[in-house]
Amino acid sequence: MTNFVICINNDSNPASLLVGKVYRTLPDEEAESHNMFRVIDEDKSEPDGYLYPASMFASIKLPQVAERVLMSADA
Repeated sequence: MTNFVICINNDSNPASLLVGKVYRTLPDEEAESHNMFRVIDEDKSEPDGYLYPASMFASIKLPQVAERVLMSADA
């Protein structure tokens, strides 16, 4: 699993997810086994993220400099 995904569909959660935005995912083997991602969304009130269907996202690979910036922004 990648550490970052881009939202491609927010129909069921327009207040929590923005289409085209990159989100950080957290490791969750059980969620992955159910085709879900644990995502740090716009709410940010839950440090453990929220579960969303993987079909709402596309996995992406970012340059290391971009990953560092996004990781520090979430801290």
